[in-house]
Parts: sequence; structure tokens; C-alpha cells
Amino acid sequence: MTTPVRFGLVGYGFGGRYFHAPLLRAAPECELVAVLTSAPERRALVEREVPGAATVASLAELAGLGVEAVAISTPADTHSALTEEALGLGMAVVCDKPFALDASAARASVELAARLGLVLSPYQNRREDSDFRTVRALVDEGVLGTVTRLESRFERYAPQDGPGRSGGGTLLDFGSHLVDQALFLLGPVRAVYAEWRERESGLDDDVFLALTHESGARSHLWGSWSQSAPGPRWRVTGTEGTYVVAAGDSQEEQLVAGADTWGTEPEENYGTVYAGGSARRHPTERGRWDTFYPRFAAAVRGEGSPPVHPADAIATAVVLDAARTSAGTGAIVEVKPR
Repeated sequence: MTTPVRFGLVGYGFGGRYFHAPLLRAAPECELVAVLTSAPERRALVEREVPGAATVASLAELAGLGVEAVAISTPADTHSALTEEALGLGMAVVCDKPFALDASAARASVELAARLGLVLSPYQNRREDSDFRTVRALVDEGVLGTVTRLESRFERYAPQDGPGRSGGGTLLDFGSHLVDQALFLLGPVRAVYAEWRERESGLDDDVFLALTHESGARSHLWGSWSQSAPGPRWRVTGTEGTYVVAAGDSQEEQLVAGADTWGTEPEENYGTVYAGGSARRHPTERGRWDTFYPRFAAAVRGEGSPPVHPADAIATAVVLDAARTSAGTGAIVEVKPR
């Protein structure tokens, strides 16, 4: 690519500041032209942290600056409206999780992008987590045999921080990543069972999902902002062995700390492969969040597919809708094949 894609960033809260701006600025294929934010204190942060980027108050202003693509990192209940407005203005879109509040809204945005011929991608950066890349490699190489059960957790003890209303609750917040990873690794789901606890705020937390995949494999997924003793990030069991890793990906911490490079995990955080009576430490793959925006920019230029297919956002939303129904009724919910 000879001409970087001109990007606008919509929102400069935690996600925009740490999950999007540094990665856009690090990609030679992208030029971060402007940030849409109205809060004076955040405009001051942009001026200090993103030299040369303008601050604007509307998507129309971004389009007027010649922006070709936007990254949306705003509260969950604004995602669909902003995505569709940006598409209507002729801009390609990356939308943070949750991509939409439900499957119907996700489907409407995906269909609009297809009609307009514009590139659209959910921001599932955690497909490039160091731990998930390691799980994928072990599965692809057949080290574990045929996967029969996957256990995955995003558990933290930060009750004062979450589940945040801006994220839509733990099911939509952590669940968007947990479900996407399970679908990406093990394929479509045919049944969903879920539990949650409603907090004083009215938002869900301590979420548990049990997914039965069409292959017969099962995924057990946990998400919590109030877990004092988090379980292992992954335990993946197959016919030939099991992989367990306690520590999760550290790219978030590295970016918040202002690191110039990120993705490498220390040896003490490596997981273990168990097979029969043996156990061996297994090196963790490098995390590659830095690949998302170069791949998206290439897709905007007509060179390949977006890093995450927009149809995957619908598939994830369908499972989350089923989980919401299950948690409310206590029933196992069947998911119709796509």
C-alpha cells in the first residue's frame, strides 16, 4: 500500500485511548486524522497524546476531512446508530464490542454495509490474544487431538469498575469476546444454556454460558467483574491431551503502561500441555493486536478480506440473544443453523 487509509476515531474513553489510538498510530497503513469527542478533558488528552490529530464533534465533520474509515469505541447502546450513520456517509467501519445490542440490529448493519459496498468489521481483537493464538496453534497442529471441551474465562475483581453501563453488562461486554473465540475455534452452536447474577445497578454479572457446538464439542465460558479468585484463563481438553494456562494476554496492560511494543509473554506465564501421565510447559505465542488495522486497511484498498467477517458479528449476537433468554428462563435454548 502506498497511501495510508485516513481514519477517524469515534470516542476517546478507555477503549479509544488504549485499544484503538495506539494501534492505529503504529500501523503505517493507517493515518489517524481526527478524533470525535465532545468532552473538553478528552479533547485535551487527544491534543497531548495524538499530535496532529484534529478533534471534531460529528461524523459529518470526519467525512468532511476526507476520512475513509472510522473506528467506533463508544457506549454499547450507540454502536448501531453510529455504524449506520458512518456507512451512510460513505466511510468503512470498525465497531468495538458489543457490535450491536442484539442479532436483529447486527444483521441490519451488516446488510447495510453490503448494500453500500463498504468494508465493515467487528473489533474482535482478542482473536489475536497471545493465549488464544496458542490454543489455536495447538488445536490446528493436532497436539490435543479432537477438542471435546473448552473452558474460557474473563474474570476480574474490580466491582467498582464493572460491569459498566457503557459496556451493556457482562454478557455483552466479556461475553462478546468469549463467544466469538469459541465460535471461531469450534464452529457453530446448536444449544445455549446461561446463568447470571443481577447486580444492584440492574446489570448482569457473574455470567456462565454452556454452548453445545454442532460438532458435539462443548464450551463453558465465564465472565465476571467480581471474582476474587479467577480460574485459569483456558483449559482445553481433547482426545489426546489438555492445555491449561492461568495467565491471560498482557497486551492491554502493556498498552495502558505506554509500551512501544507489546504481545510477548514472560516464561513464567507459559501454560502446560498434559498428555496421559506427562506434563510439559508450552511457550505462549506472541499476541498480535498490531495486525488488525493493517489487515482492515488492506481490505479498504480492495486487497483481501477484513480481519473479522461481519457475518461473525451476527453469529455472536445470535448466541448472546439465546444466552439472555436462557438466563431469564432457566431453559436450554436451541439455536437454528445459519
